[in-house]
Amino acid sequence: MLVKLNGSALHGVEAFRITVEVSIDNGLGYYITGQADETVKESLSRIGVVIRNLGLHMPRTKISVNLSPAEIRKTGPGFDLPIAIGILLASGQAKDAGKLQDYVLAGELGLDGSTLPIRGCLCMAHQAVLDGMKGIIVPSGSAREACLVKGIEVYGVKHIRDVLDFLKPDSLIVPVRSDIESMQPFEQSLMPDFSDVKGQEGVKRALEIAAAGGHNAILIGPPGVGKSMLAKRLPSILPPMTREEVLETTRIYSVSNEGQAVSSLIQGRPFRSPHHTASDVSLTGGGSFPMPGEMSKAHNGVLFLDELWEFSRSAIEVLRQPLEEGKVRIARAKMTLEYPASFMLIAAMNPCFCGYYGHPERHCTCSRRALEYYRRKISGPLMERIDLHVEAESIPLSELAEPGKRSESSADIRKRVIRAREAQAVRFGLVPGIHCNARMRDAGLEVFCPLDNYAKRFLFARMEKLQLSVRSYSRILKVSRTIADLAGSVGIEMEHIAEAIHYRGLDRPLEVRRGKRDVRAGD
Repeated sequence: MLVKLNGSALHGVEAFRITVEVSIDNGLGYYITGQADETVKESLSRIGVVIRNLGLHMPRTKISVNLSPAEIRKTGPGFDLPIAIGILLASGQAKDAGKLQDYVLAGELGLDGSTLPIRGCLCMAHQAVLDGMKGIIVPSGSAREACLVKGIEVYGVKHIRDVLDFLKPDSLIVPVRSDIESMQPFEQSLMPDFSDVKGQEGVKRALEIAAAGGHNAILIGPPGVGKSMLAKRLPSILPPMTREEVLETTRIYSVSNEGQAVSSLIQGRPFRSPHHTASDVSLTGGGSFPMPGEMSKAHNGVLFLDELWEFSRSAIEVLRQPLEEGKVRIARAKMTLEYPASFMLIAAMNPCFCGYYGHPERHCTCSRRALEYYRRKISGPLMERIDLHVEAESIPLSELAEPGKRSESSADIRKRVIRAREAQAVRFGLVPGIHCNARMRDAGLEVFCPLDNYAKRFLFARMEKLQLSVRSYSRILKVSRTIADLAGSVGIEMEHIAEAIHYRGLDRPLEVRRGKRDVRAGD
């Protein structure tokens, strides 16, 4: 007898409907076809124990399980539930009057028949809606995650017996109700606030520009000036996520398998801060069982790399393509995956090995050769993709100890950021895939960033003097556009360009970057 059921397989952050075909014929042996990995193939051993523990019998004849389409690789234990139900239906130990043809089944089984949560239920439920399915049956531990998708019935089952009861005409099992509408909004005020930081007004201004335009930034300064402290407060001024961004981010965490199922929408922008010992694979994603990496987990949020120079060269260089394209492509012998990775890169590093190159008071002990070696660790093409090069200076103790002085709060800064993002939303409303100035394509620079002749001559003269590249030209224009948006200006003025050029410090030759004193490298 042949039985067909609907399953689901993950491929990156996308899910695909899989037809689970179970046939019981004369002969001996158990077979699973359709590019199934070892995790799926060993499910028949578990299912045999489950069926016997139900008081039923595992057929001693030939059982063939086909998972189609065959070109999609099937991984993970989520096929336990549809295969087990298919065997019971094909052997005549359970009956279905066509009820399951409108439902997707997915779930892992314990040996006692209990269901265990699986990753990616949000993606599976989303795909089930696109496929016109009536509902999805998943483990109860993953049901709340699947409920985040509207327009589909979600049944959470604790045991395989619950699925068998669902097949009965008089079944009392009811769909799990979604509480998505009653969820509390993300509380931005609980995050670290910029008002706690004294001084560093120039860095705060740069981070405000970065948040307003979605720009990448690198903070350079001596040890202990507060680079990490300021970067960790950046999420407190980021604009709220749109509905599409919320779902995109939640889907990534649904398949990331970080120890628990997603139980609610991720409404706050992610802030990922991997240690400098992180490998290139941990940043991009992949592995034997492919998972999203830190860049994808920072999608629509911030990836903060503290002590950038301490990261391996290979780990730093893998940032180049995602920063340009907003996605990660993982190519392996058996598959090619694509994960979304549109994030803001915020990095922090010292200016040199000793940390005091350009310091107004302390002498730099690094030789010129050491300075050049230090800077070569971060390649030019990567540095050009970072829009804002921000120098954090030491704060005098007298300013830190000044009583009663409090900086501007994150709430006030965030209001300006939101106004700037609203202006960008109007500007790019009809352009697909662009929601902030940093994602503006170079082909649109003349349309969205027009300059008068005087401003253009000024920009070209400064670029020639500082020996800036063509890619730096587009970055300067995008940052200038953001500065103008923060100022409420319709056009880009010369003062906006001048401020944007100020944030291209690391594009200049080493001789140009001097400290406040004439400290020569190697003196």
